Amino acid sequence: MHLLKRVLTAVVLIPIVLVLILKAPIAVLAFVAGFVALLTVHELLKLSEAYGIKPLWWPTYIYVGLFFLLLAINPGSDTPLLSTASFSHTALFAAALAPFLFLTIAMRRTDLTTAFPAALVSAFSFAYVALPLGFLVQLREQWAGAFLVIYLLLIVWAGDIFAYFVGKAIGRHRMSPRVSPNKTWEGTAASLVASIGVGMLLYYYALPISSALLRAHFIEQRDGYFGLQQPQLWPVFWVSAAVNVAAQLGDLVESLIKRGAGVKDSGAILPGHGGMLDRVDALLFAAPVLWYYAAWRIMQ
Repeated sequence: MHLLKRVLTAVVLIPIVLVLILKAPIAVLAFVAGFVALLTVHELLKLSEAYGIKPLWWPTYIYVGLFFLLLAINPGSDTPLLSTASFSHTALFAAALAPFLFLTIAMRRTDLTTAFPAALVSAFSFAYVALPLGFLVQLREQWAGAFLVIYLLLIVWAGDIFAYFVGKAIGRHRMSPRVSPNKTWEGTAASLVASIGVGMLLYYYALPISSALLRAHFIEQRDGYFGLQQPQLWPVFWVSAAVNVAAQLGDLVESLIKRGAGVKDSGAILPGHGGMLDRVDALLFAAPVLWYYAAWRIMQ
């Protein structure tokens, strides 16, 4: 029953996510990402209560919401370099400001022993959840942005699926029994191989895939990959591997947070999948890796 709920939820959500990425304006994507970020931050703050922390609920929500509102109303420029530079400055300033702002707000508490932990978890929530989802939005703004985001999602999903089924079928050697007892080295290896394979296939057929999406009016010219030359596959190999490793680390980090809080899932909003944090944990680590690679290619 759990597996059936998991599959049905994926069948409903995946087409919605793909249509959003391919068709939605950047402002709409930023609002949706902001909504997801707020749900995820809520779950994270709730988990922090198990550690004896009394969170700054509304200041954290407002700060995260304003960050995505800024991304939505000022989506950058049609020039990838300017868009990337603008986002980098905004994200850096917001991340640097967060600890000081939350500490200042926490000063108003009667019990000052709760101030620092509360400010700490709020600043962490912004860096751990809001910034990576912001990277995802900005990645969509770049040239071939839709193709890049689809590439990111498919290799993360492929790694997750293969890790689950291979680990369940032949997994014998526990990778991190204290943090995530169900994860095995066999599943981890299958996840890595699957992500690399899917990533290289996507780039090998990048031109026909992009052309098909363009003909179907799912994307505009700037959102697909229309390179005149076949992309070099060795860089794709290493980027796909790096994204997969980051995604698996993201999954482990979330397991660590839940294990310390003594819960199985971060929430129950998605039937068969748990909470929103359970669904985006891998992306929170993977999105910055691909964003950095894409930004480096633009700025070099």
